[in-house]
Amino acid sequence: MAKDLTGTSLLAIDYDRAIEDISRQFKEAVVGFRRRGAVVAVSGGVDSAVCCALAVRALGAQRVIALLLPERESSGDSERLAMQVVEMLGVPYERKDISGALEALGCYERRDAAIRSVVPEYGQGWRNKLVIAGGLSGQFNHFYLIAAGPSGQRVEKRLGLKEYLEIVAATNFKQRTRKNVEYFHADRLNYVVVGTPNKLEYDQGFFVKNGDGAADIKPIAHLYKTQVYGLARHMGLPHEIIESAPTSDTYSLPQEQEDFYFALPYAELDVALAYLDAGRTAAELAAALGTDELSAKRIYADIAAKRRTTRYLHEAPVLIKG
Repeated sequence: MAKDLTGTSLLAIDYDRAIEDISRQFKEAVVGFRRRGAVVAVSGGVDSAVCCALAVRALGAQRVIALLLPERESSGDSERLAMQVVEMLGVPYERKDISGALEALGCYERRDAAIRSVVPEYGQGWRNKLVIAGGLSGQFNHFYLIAAGPSGQRVEKRLGLKEYLEIVAATNFKQRTRKNVEYFHADRLNYVVVGTPNKLEYDQGFFVKNGDGAADIKPIAHLYKTQVYGLARHMGLPHEIIESAPTSDTYSLPQEQEDFYFALPYAELDVALAYLDAGRTAAELAAALGTDELSAKRIYADIAAKRRTTRYLHEAPVLIKG
């Protein structure tokens, strides 16, 4: 078990000061862009809830618009929780179900075809998710597909690179379609688009390029997930959101972020990332997490590997010079 992770000094911040600093820079950025307000896609998770609250602090509720963008595989709880945020903050909102757009783009059809290449019986009524494995045992990261049928059958298959890439590429339509809707509203209102990744997601490349990675302002990309939860508590956001586990809400089976990408609970990974950036040794991390030094070394190696493999996501376009 990890030891007092939320109390580690590397993650301690002054929440009032953080809110003041972010709100000031947020307002300055909007003015600098010559925009009038901000668009925030509110998913029902803590990151988008905090970003929406910060936007309201910076600009006022009437200069923020919240978007609810469900699709047919979204959890019903996500929209319910998103509405709690919208109602609490008093911001205007619009809801758009993007299922029709995703169907027209071939999101579901292409993904299901890729799944059937490894699970031929996959069809109507089945659900799916991807699970990561390998990195914390000293191996290369690889992915498993978990598929559940309507009669209770459950299939788990390790994915080859081709099948994995096809499933992810098709699924990424979801994030990119949402971003198109966000920028439509930003254009019509002369607003900025707010990105919601926290430091853990931003550092480790847990976002879709030109999808949820696209934004004009990213107000919490310097904050660890633990700190985002702390901000949510400090700002008095809905209790149910503060107590909920992080989820990508992208696949039809329930899936927490540590299943799909991070392999560790966010609180432990926050500490690992903070310790690595502070130059702490694997032995020091092992003591903090209550694990052995070999496991700590593997955690550091996994963080470094994700930084290498997702560097492309952070890169600006290469401008070829004539």
